[in-house]
Amino acid sequence: MKKLFLVYSLLFVALPTVFAQNEVLPFFDKTGKVMTQSEEMKSLSDTIAVVNHRRDDIVWSRIVYRIIDMREKQNSQLYFPVTPTVKYKNLLRVMLEAAINDTLKGYEKKDEDIQPAWDKAPICKERFADFFIDCDWDSTEQKIRKTPLVKMDPITNKPIVNDYAFGSYSSNSLKYIIQEIVFFNKHYSKMYSKIIAIAPYYSKNEINLTKLNTGGISKTGDGIWNYFQSSVVCWFLYDELRPYIAKELVVPNGNENQRMSFDDFFSQRLFYSYLLGDSNMFDKMLLQTYSDPVSIRREQQRIEYELMNIEQDIWEQ
Repeated sequence: MKKLFLVYSLLFVALPTVFAQNEVLPFFDKTGKVMTQSEEMKSLSDTIAVVNHRRDDIVWSRIVYRIIDMREKQNSQLYFPVTPTVKYKNLLRVMLEAAINDTLKGYEKKDEDIQPAWDKAPICKERFADFFIDCDWDSTEQKIRKTPLVKMDPITNKPIVNDYAFGSYSSNSLKYIIQEIVFFNKHYSKMYSKIIAIAPYYSKNEINLTKLNTGGISKTGDGIWNYFQSSVVCWFLYDELRPYIAKELVVPNGNENQRMSFDDFFSQRLFYSYLLGDSNMFDKMLLQTYSDPVSIRREQQRIEYELMNIEQDIWEQ
């Protein structure tokens, strides 16, 4: 009898634990909103899958630069929400918080160019205030009003995002530049592409606003290129960024049940982009070589066609 009582006692104690382990979290909260399971998303950043290709298997590769334009509907989930909410942030906010609150490193671009300068030291947290600045033209005083996106918290004495300036800056940050490598793996007999780095693009900076409101921007090739290259803020290595974007959900687009992280969005190549340039012997982008839109478009199509057919060309050789 005592043994039977002991068995029932153990079952009585163990049952709550079993039910607790199998507890199903509610899908909707009391107001009817879809609940976000943040702990599950945080664990994803520790289990990111990485495919390592053997060096001897790579028989062809090329570096290309692409533009992701936020004004394209397909890219809108990277742009919204302009100001962060309780559950969602846009890509720029995720980048900025990871850089100033954690260990994400930023890298400067080369002088008079847009390519990343990997040989320079990474940007320290305190210097991000010099790169992310919201600018506006004061027509009364005829000068630029500048508000850094990064400020020092008076209590903790640590850098934080300036929410007052972020909304304005984010709404005008309409593009990203990605550096990508396209390569052929002979072991798998397949073409692959991998994002190496990504850079925010902000055109309303001090240099461009001053030119627009004083002497104007030259419509020649050099003028357009100078306007473009000065708008590239800084570069982030994509592999260093992945742990942060893997645990942040993109804002749903017509489906509140959507559970897609920024990393999923990029890994599945759900974004739309167009070609800016590639690695070539002249070390120049299309905007540096061609000035009229027709010639640029023709060269973009030529390079895209070449990339698409390189797999067949390799086997013919």
